[in-house]
Amino acid sequence: MGPRQVVLPADTTAPRAARKFLAEACCGSHVAEVVEEAQLLVSELVTNAVRYGAPPIELQVCCAGEDQLHIRVRDSDPGTPQPRDADADAEGGRGLLLVDVVSDDWGHEDDADGKAVWFTLKV
Repeated sequence: MGPRQVVLPADTTAPRAARKFLAEACCGSHVAEVVEEAQLLVSELVTNAVRYGAPPIELQVCCAGEDQLHIRVRDSDPGTPQPRDADADAEGGRGLLLVDVVSDDWGHEDDADGKAVWFTLKV
């Protein structure tokens, strides 16, 4: 199945819309195996894009065969995403750390119109 993508609202409804789109865009094997982890991570990346990025915010979901799910969140702000050291009592600041710990691989790409943060989960 080829990549599917959606433009998300640049507001607090975006993470919920992203989770819903992700569940609908995944093929059956990924929904059964990794969709909950993917939804957690996509919520973090979309929240970061809303807070620190710039519209449009785009989500791309690609079922790469039956063994790999690739997710990409892009926004128009050129700033490089930076993992932060959050205090133990901080309410935020752990999104990229979660992506690093839970995903099998992740990274970011800069382009002339912004940046994308991506992650991969293996089944």
